[in-house]
Amino acid sequence: MRAVVAAWYDFDPFHELYEWIGDVTSSEELVYVIIAVVGATGILSFVGLGALANVWLERKIIGRIQVRRGPNRVGPGGLLQPVADAIKLIQKEVLQPRASDGKLYNLPPILVFIPAMLTFAVFAWAPDMVYADLNVGVLYLLALSSVTSLAIFMAGWASNNKYALLGAMRVIAMAVSYEIPMVLALLAPVLFTGTMSIPGIVDFQRTNDIWLAFMLPLPVFIYAISATAELNRTPADIAEAESEIVAGFHTEYSGMKFGLFYAVELINSLAVSGILASLFFGGYSLFGIDEYIPPWIIFIGKIYFFYFGLIWLRGTWPRLRIDQLMAFSWKMLIPLALINIAVVSAEVLIWRLNEFDSWIFWVYALMNIVMMFVLLQFFFTMLTKNYYRLPRRATLIHDVSVPSLPAPTFTQGGNA
Repeated sequence: MRAVVAAWYDFDPFHELYEWIGDVTSSEELVYVIIAVVGATGILSFVGLGALANVWLERKIIGRIQVRRGPNRVGPGGLLQPVADAIKLIQKEVLQPRASDGKLYNLPPILVFIPAMLTFAVFAWAPDMVYADLNVGVLYLLALSSVTSLAIFMAGWASNNKYALLGAMRVIAMAVSYEIPMVLALLAPVLFTGTMSIPGIVDFQRTNDIWLAFMLPLPVFIYAISATAELNRTPADIAEAESEIVAGFHTEYSGMKFGLFYAVELINSLAVSGILASLFFGGYSLFGIDEYIPPWIIFIGKIYFFYFGLIWLRGTWPRLRIDQLMAFSWKMLIPLALINIAVVSAEVLIWRLNEFDSWIFWVYALMNIVMMFVLLQFFFTMLTKNYYRLPRRATLIHDVSVPSLPAPTFTQGGNA
């Protein structure tokens, strides 16, 4: 049994290929290029197949949440529905407004894919399974998250449509508002681990046998909300509010160009889930279980666990108004993120100066969990006091004193 488990754990279909290339040629440059191409192909395959699978997953799970069957016509259990949708979009006529900017109009469907693809390059899929181990990995991820907004604004402006431009401006306003708390939230794990490398942060959690989500619950909350808003998914899909501005920035896009915008939303959801799993939930590590199960399977499992949470949120929550969404960022998330940075900086300073062992992490975890609930209660109370619409509970009053009315006076004619 141990031999079977060991063979499954050490499964590497390209190991013999690398050895054969090394025996055939002595050129290190050629080996490097081949390994880079193989790694890029693997990431692109995962992203492409994941986008197709996620179309079926989202429609099936949301259908179950809303007491529907979901896809069930094309293929067994509707598994071929994504393929049918892709064929339908490819066959549709691609329309372009006559007054649009031709060059800028055709670029955004391609440009939005670049940040989504490049995000997966810095993920640590396993201990020695990183495509690009950058020492500024967190900064790299934050930079990529800003590029998408430029492509979306380009799509809205080049369409020469007021509704598309309004939707693009909403995206920019929302991106600027939620980038600030997201950056501040990701500073917390960088402060604790002392590195911006994604594999370095995962190794810190694996070495100390603790997830940063336990020590930093407030940054997890802030990043999850900010990333959901950045994805333009329900309940933050104000850029595509059909009842207000038709379809947002991609109103004038049809056919497969629209399909690319839809597909990149699913890919970005996987990327956000991967960032959450890597920086706060141990990445490929799982408290020693990764010694028996291949780490890359654990990492993919965590990605889809958080992706299921995004689907659940999309299928249950209503859309927020633009004023509610902006107020939530500026009046709650940003102050919370600033307070959290101050607290985490003090904790790291105390830990480093006194050279405490890893037991201090559990003390910090307890303190930060209590702090999170206190701060959330305070800010939710302050933020929502002006939005109460429900009547207060009726109170029963047993002794009601009714003043007696004065007796009517009658005149001689009999009229009061």
